[in-house]
Amino acid sequence: MSSSEDLEQLRGVGSATADKLQDAGYNTIKSVAVASPGELSENAGVGDNTAAKIIRAARQEADVGGFETGAQLLEQRQKIGKLKTLVPEVDRMLGGGMETQSITETYGEFGSGKSQFTHQLAVNVQLPEEHGGLGQSAVFIDTEDTFRPERVAQMVKGLEGEILEDVVRRDLDYTKDDVEELELDADISDLSDEANEVLDDLVDEFLDRIHVAKAFNSNHQILLAEKARDIADDLEDTDFPVGLLAVDSLTAHFRAEYVGRGNLANRQQKLNKHMHDILRVASLHNAAAVVTNQVQSNPDSMFGDPTKPVGGNILGHTSTFRIYIRKSKKDKRIIKLVDAPNLPDGESVLRIKEEGLKPE
Repeated sequence: MSSSEDLEQLRGVGSATADKLQDAGYNTIKSVAVASPGELSENAGVGDNTAAKIIRAARQEADVGGFETGAQLLEQRQKIGKLKTLVPEVDRMLGGGMETQSITETYGEFGSGKSQFTHQLAVNVQLPEEHGGLGQSAVFIDTEDTFRPERVAQMVKGLEGEILEDVVRRDLDYTKDDVEELELDADISDLSDEANEVLDDLVDEFLDRIHVAKAFNSNHQILLAEKARDIADDLEDTDFPVGLLAVDSLTAHFRAEYVGRGNLANRQQKLNKHMHDILRVASLHNAAAVVTNQVQSNPDSMFGDPTKPVGGNILGHTSTFRIYIRKSKKDKRIIKLVDAPNLPDGESVLRIKEEGLKPE
């Protein structure tokens, strides 16, 4: 049964309205159920009353929006995945890794390692679950021209030997004996020509599963978040559905385009809608959403670190987890968990090496 036929099951939705909903990006009953009447009316070109009726019907059909017991919620939370950084100290602090169905905001000064974080997660999300990944693909919205496929290549080749062997067998159909002969756990400079060719092929596989788009302004960035939903819909029933939506950086364009107090309300309103679009993708597709954020100096701070994240309360309320990355000596970084609904504040340490994020 096609998506339009699914939507036609809803009371008040005929073939013409179903086509309008699909054209607006509402491909499933659940995506209609979690929309607001104003949003559905504007995007699909239907009246406000019609939109409200369609949403009510979708919520009944999809069984969302009602009350549930704590036991039922606990059972549902068992489905939430944990995307690991593969730095044990950081993963312990995060309660096992980055949660799916949530937004994790990472903020810090220029050069602190925010983009390194997103690159590493775009690699790790593709790893099998037994190695800390989700076995899924990534969508990467690049607003500051930070995405570098060469960095992804370094991180893939920098994975531990056992992980490399397993993903080579999975992605390139090598046998266990063939992989052992390659000796992928050797130092990168000591690898044979054949092993290097295999790793290059593996890098291509990983890059093919990272869907990258460069945002040229804030409106384009908002549009790309909506397009990310379409990609997630298209890949939902494939071997590698979308497991990570990364935005690097979330606030760069908004900060540059909406200058001055007179534009603050408009900026915050658009930013709020953008964050909810990102959260919707994460919730509907059980994916981890990771956004990076810039910082500004807080002149009122008399003691401690004067930096604070851009975006104010809008980001603070919409982000489920907030992580502050601070520079230390050379390649050392301090990772601080600033806010989480179920975890205590904490600090941990990692190093940013050529091979990727590594333990202290």
